[in-house]
Amino acid sequence: MVQAYILIQTDVGKAAEVAAEIADVKGVTMAEDVTGPYDVIVRAEARNVDELGKLVVAKVQNIAGITRTLTCPVVHI
Repeated sequence: MVQAYILIQTDVGKAAEVAAEIADVKGVTMAEDVTGPYDVIVRAEARNVDELGKLVVAKVQNIAGITRTLTCPVVHI
């Protein structure tokens, strides 16, 4: 299982709407709107890195109001 944080920038005033919509995406375990350089932080999980990439590109980045994403895989040592 691969887990990652996805840091999201949105159009002005869209953070809460994006967080609510993204929370319903399969594979997303948490989505919260925050303040700072990013507007929404998402925790997601997938079976492997390829599926994580597909989740981000096919589902997350297609949500209206998102302008940029940064995916940060969790490292387990």
